[in-house]
Amino acid sequence: MKKIIAVICVALIGCFLGFNVFSQQTEEQNLNDENNASLASSLKYLAAALAVGISCIAGGIAVGRIGSAAMGAMSENPDLFGKALPLVGLAEGICLWGLIVAFLILFL
Repeated sequence: MKKIIAVICVALIGCFLGFNVFSQQTEEQNLNDENNASLASSLKYLAAALAVGISCIAGGIAVGRIGSAAMGAMSENPDLFGKALPLVGLAEGICLWGLIVAFLILFL
């Protein structure tokens, strides 16, 4: 599963970098500035959506795995609740980092 997520992330980064390299225009092609601004704006929203979507999917997977392991450990030893709760919170933090990155993409 980790390999699949890593391959998807590398492919997305490669697509965005490739688009940036091949989008360099000459002066003759620079006639449609409004279209270019519209395309850049739409790509900005797409990048923000991907940042939030992928981070929330990854956070959900992490919370599911950590939560099930924590519940199994707490069924054997109830004193482990204090140690398991911060781990679930760290996994939920992945979603918040994706949201912060999306805000940075949109507003900077």
